[in-house]
Amino acid sequence: MSGAIITAALTGPIATKADNPALPTSPEEIAAAARGAWEAGAAIVHVHLRDGDGNPTADLAVAHRVVGLINERSDALVQLSTGVGLMVPFEEREALVEARPEMATLNPCTMSFAAGEFRNPPDGVRRLAARMLELGVKPELEVYDTGHLDVALALHAEGLLAEPLQFSIVLGVRGGAAATPANLVAMVDRLPAGCAWQVIGIGRGNLAMTAIGLAMGGNARTGMEDTLLLRRGVPAESNAQLVDRLVGVARALEREPLGVAEAREQLGLGDT
Repeated sequence: MSGAIITAALTGPIATKADNPALPTSPEEIAAAARGAWEAGAAIVHVHLRDGDGNPTADLAVAHRVVGLINERSDALVQLSTGVGLMVPFEEREALVEARPEMATLNPCTMSFAAGEFRNPPDGVRRLAARMLELGVKPELEVYDTGHLDVALALHAEGLLAEPLQFSIVLGVRGGAAATPANLVAMVDRLPAGCAWQVIGIGRGNLAMTAIGLAMGGNARTGMEDTLLLRRGVPAESNAQLVDRLVGVARALEREPLGVAEAREQLGLGDT
C-alpha cells in the first residue's frame, strides 16, 4: 500500500478547556498546536476558530490571523472548517472561504448532531460549493451517513466539485452513522474511483476506526476535536501526542505518513 495522509483536527466546536486544559483555543495556541502536530507527522491541520471567550466563530479577521500564524510556524496544509459550530448561522460560516484557505470543509447535508442541529441547506451548500470552485479552495466532503454521500456525488455530477474528490467518512456522531467496521466498509465500497478518503472516528471510536481505515488503504485523522483522551482515563496532553500515536499505527501497517508535498500531489493541490 501507499503512504497515508495524517490530518490533525486541533480544536473542534464543542469541547472547552474545562474538558481538557490542553485544548488550544486562542490563535497563538492553535498555531502552536499546528506546529506540534506537523512536527509529529501531520501533513494537514483542520482548524476551527474560537473567539476571545473560547466560543466558535466565523470572524474573517480571526481566520486570517490564525491561518497566517500557522503558515508562519509550519508548512502544514491548512484546512478551515466551515462547520464552525452548531449555533453559527450558515451564511456566516460559508463566508470563511473568503479568507482563501487552500482547503475547507463542505458538509453536504443538514443533520441531527448529538442534542443539536447541524444546518446545511441544499441551496446554501450548492452556493458554497460553487464559490469554493471559483476560488480554488479544495473541498473536504464530510459525510456522516450514506445519504450524505449521495448528495456529494450529485454535486459532482452538477460540475460543482473538481476531481480528485476528497471525502471524510465521519463515524460515531449521534445522529450520523455509528462507528462500526460494517458501516465503514459500506461507505468505502460506494466511493468513486480515484478519490482520496479518510476516516474520522469520534470519541471512543477514534483509534479503532482510524486503524481500520488505514488498513483498508485510506488516510486518517486524529486530534483533540475527535478525542480528548489518549486512552481510557488518560487525557491527551496535546494534539501532537495524538498524532504521534496515529503515526505509530500507520507505520505498524507499513503506511508511511506522507509529507506535505506528497499530500499536495494526492489531493490535486497546486504548489505554493
